[in-house]
Amino acid sequence: MAETPHRPEPPDIPEAVAAPKSRRTVQLVWLIPLIAVLVGGWLAVKSVLDRGPVITISFKSGEGLEAGKTAIKYKDVEIGHVDTVRISPDLSGVIVTAELVKNAGPHLVEDTRFWVARARIAGGTVSGLGTLLGGAYIGMDVGKSANKRSKFTGLEVQPVFTTGMPGRQFTLSSETVGSLDVGSPLFFRRLQVGQVASYELNKDGKSVTLKVFVNAPYDQYVNANTRFWEASGIDFKLDASGFELNTQSLVSIAIGGLAFETPATSEVLPPAEADATFDLFSNRTAAMKREDAIVDTYLLVFNESLRGLLPGAPVDFRGINVGEVVSVNTQIDLETGTIILPVEIHFYPERFTSRSLTGPKTGRMSGTSNKEKTQELTDVMIARGLRGQLRTGNLLTGQLYIALDFFPNAPKAKIDWTKTPAELPTVPGTVQDLMATVGSFARKLDKMDVEGIGTNLKQTLQSTTKMMQRLDGELAPEARLMMQEARSAIAAAERATVTAERTMGVNSPLQQDTREALQEITRAAQAFRTLAEYLEQHPEALIQGKTKDKTKDRK
Repeated sequence: MAETPHRPEPPDIPEAVAAPKSRRTVQLVWLIPLIAVLVGGWLAVKSVLDRGPVITISFKSGEGLEAGKTAIKYKDVEIGHVDTVRISPDLSGVIVTAELVKNAGPHLVEDTRFWVARARIAGGTVSGLGTLLGGAYIGMDVGKSANKRSKFTGLEVQPVFTTGMPGRQFTLSSETVGSLDVGSPLFFRRLQVGQVASYELNKDGKSVTLKVFVNAPYDQYVNANTRFWEASGIDFKLDASGFELNTQSLVSIAIGGLAFETPATSEVLPPAEADATFDLFSNRTAAMKREDAIVDTYLLVFNESLRGLLPGAPVDFRGINVGEVVSVNTQIDLETGTIILPVEIHFYPERFTSRSLTGPKTGRMSGTSNKEKTQELTDVMIARGLRGQLRTGNLLTGQLYIALDFFPNAPKAKIDWTKTPAELPTVPGTVQDLMATVGSFARKLDKMDVEGIGTNLKQTLQSTTKMMQRLDGELAPEARLMMQEARSAIAAAERATVTAERTMGVNSPLQQDTREALQEITRAAQAFRTLAEYLEQHPEALIQGKTKDKTKDRK
C-alpha cells in the first residue's frame, strides 16, 4: 500500500483581538448630512433675504395677464413677474399678485402707477406694437411721494407721459369733450407741442375735466393769461362779420386737437404752475375775445322784425366793436295789447372812451365812483342824437347787428336811469326806413288828383285860346304874327297837357311802372329772406350748390 503524501502542518492563526470602539466614527458619519442641512438653511435664509416686495394691483379686466408668465417692466427692463391672477371678492375686476426685485421696494409709493401695456391706436399715435409678438406686460412708472404703499389700482389706459419727462401738466375745464381722445395733439402756433393725457366726467355731470401735457421748452409759454380752445376739424363761421375758415393742421381735421395762445395785448407774466386750471373755449374767436373790466347792460326796444339778430351779434360804433347782444326777447303789455321786442346788450365803455381829448391820458372810466360821470356823458351823447339801429351785416345770411351812431334829426329822447337795465333810444333800421320811404311815395302818388289837375289845365288853355282869338282882329299885323306864335305855343302846351294827363293818369304807364317797381322791390326782399333762411339751414350750399329735392325725384 502506497504511503500517503505528507501534508505540511498549517501555520498557527493568531487569535483576533477586539479593538476598542472609536468615539469619532459616529461624528464622521453624520457630518455630511449636517453640512447639507446647514447649506439648505443658508440657501433658504438667503432666498428670504433676497426676495423682493410683493404687491397687489387691481384691474378691471385680466386680459393678457397670465400667472408666472406676465412680466412687470420699468423703462422696458423686467423688474418682476406676476404670481397669481384672481377675481376680486365683489366680482368687479381682478387682483394681480406680483413680486418685484429687491431694489424696487423704495419706489413703491402712493403715486406709483401700473398699467397693462397693449397695442393701442389713439389720438393719431400708435403704441405697444411690441406686445403683438411678446405678449402684454405690466408697465410701471415711479412716483415722487414719500409714503410707502403695497396695494395699487392699475390704469386702464397707458399714460401719455411718465415721471421725469420734461414738461408740465395742466388742467382744462370744458362743457363737452368733443372729438378729443387720449393722445389728441396740442398745438402752439401750429406746432404740435403736447397732447391730451386723460379726461373724465365731473361728479355733477355738467362738465368735463381734461389733463394736457405740454412738452418742454414750450411749457414756458403757458401763463395765467393763456387761452386754450378746441382746434378739432374745420372752424367754419358765417356771421355778420363775414366768412371765416380756420384750422390747425390735417391731423386736427382728422382726429381733433387743442391749441393755446396768449393774447398779444396781455402783460408779461411768469410761466404757470404745474396742474394750473384753465377754461377750454369752443374756438379761437371765443378764446381770444377781449375781456373788459367794465360791462354795462342796456336795453334797446325795436318795433321791427328781429329775424337774423342772434345772441353774440356785435354792437358796433362806426366800425368799432363796443359790445355784443346778450338776449333777444318779446314782451306783451296785457293792458294795451301791444308787443315789444326788447334786446339786451352788454356795452364796454372802456372801448368807447379809451382815450379822451381832455382830462387824464387814459380816459378810462372804472369803479362805482365814476357812475354819475358815465351817466352824464351818456345823457350828453343821447341829446346829440346817439341811437341804436338794426343794420344788415351779411346779405347772404341776412344776419343783423346793432349799430350805435348819431342821428341829429332823430326825435328827442332821454334815458330813465331808475330802470334796470336802462333803455337806450332807437331809430328804424335802414331796410325798414327804405321800405317806409318807398311806401310813402307810392301812397302820395295814389292820393294825387291827376285827372283834376289835367282838367283844370285844359280849361285854362281853352280860355287863353278864346282870348287870343278875340284879340286877333284888333291887333296890328305884327301883333297878329306874335299871336300866331303864341297860338302855336298854346297848341304845344295842349299837346303836353294831354301827354301829361296820359302819363300821370291812374292807369298811365308811369303809375304802372311805379307799382311794378314796388312789387319788384318787395319780391327781391322776399327772395333775399328766402335765401337767408335756406343758407341758415343749409350752409353747405355755398360750396356744393343747392341739392335736388329727393321727394320730387321719387315722384
